[in-house]
Amino acid sequence: MVSSSLRIHELCKRYGDFVALAPTSLDVAKGEFLTLLGPSGSGKTTMLSLIAGLAHPDEGRILIDDTDVTHSPAYARDIGVVFQNYALFPHMTIEDNIAFPLKMRKVADAEARRRTAEALETVHLPHVAKRYPRELSGGQQQRIALARCIVYRPAIILMDEPLGALDKKLRDQMQLEIKRIHRELGTTIVYVTHDQEEAMTMSDRICLMNAGAIEQLGTPQDLYFRPRSVFVADFLGESNLLSAIVRRVDGEGLDIVLTEQAAASRAVGNGSRFAAGEPIKVMVRPQNLVVAEAGGGQLSGRITDVMISGSLTRLYIAPETVGLPQLVAAHPTRSGSAPYEIGQRLSLGWHAADAVAIHDGGI
Repeated sequence: MVSSSLRIHELCKRYGDFVALAPTSLDVAKGEFLTLLGPSGSGKTTMLSLIAGLAHPDEGRILIDDTDVTHSPAYARDIGVVFQNYALFPHMTIEDNIAFPLKMRKVADAEARRRTAEALETVHLPHVAKRYPRELSGGQQQRIALARCIVYRPAIILMDEPLGALDKKLRDQMQLEIKRIHRELGTTIVYVTHDQEEAMTMSDRICLMNAGAIEQLGTPQDLYFRPRSVFVADFLGESNLLSAIVRRVDGEGLDIVLTEQAAASRAVGNGSRFAAGEPIKVMVRPQNLVVAEAGGGQLSGRITDVMISGSLTRLYIAPETVGLPQLVAAHPTRSGSAPYEIGQRLSLGWHAADAVAIHDGGI
């Protein structure tokens, strides 16, 4: 399948006084899987609608393989769209649903049948060709919606929260299915979701959006381990955020002191510049919070709650130092380990490489 690059330059959309998308620039490489992630109202669906030609920008340009399509109609952009609600025709068989885009493009019947069968094989559902949508499960219907999209071989596929209506087990299965299809076809995919785990699992890069603008763009590892704002650290997974002051900058490393206590510590930067005396936040992910018997750590605290969620056990800990927020520690659940008890006193610490400095007000 042919794939195309996508370039967005200073794209902007307003509705009266409301800015749905501030001037935004973004490049998507050929064959890349890019996810637009963010809370409701962050601008991700607006951007997708503008790329698809379902809405028109107030400013900026959209280029596909260096061809300006900003004002081109949706049907002329060589883009496929997969929606959350499947949008299958209930009165048509599955093979007729998939063949419909080919019929609209006046593809010869023999070629349409061949490509429909090929698309059904790609989504591993050749046996449902003669059925109707109502006879399929939600996961099967979503795979058929994907087959209908890829059958006419668009250079770019847009997906608008396609797994939002599925239960967790089906959603996990479909994530693997979409990743497999992406690897096989090599097409460019722009995927919209508000689900952080989904974005982390599927993406080559994540474009995290907030209030109509890009907050941070990078690989899942970049955003998770080196967030560049408090919003990114807080939105993408669980995090412990502690207030601190920079004492000294040493390359990528920082000498810091937690503002709620006198003990000094170390943290690493996130690619941003920091200055001595600057108030910052320090992020430590729950799995990087080292828990031991009381004594010897940077902090001490008492367990307020214990939650076992399958493979992970989370400890909620109230630090004994006044002013510190509740902390969360996470580790793999093991059947033979000694149980933690409410009120148990613990020592808390972290390795310097796992403590990430973030500008207190964001970037």
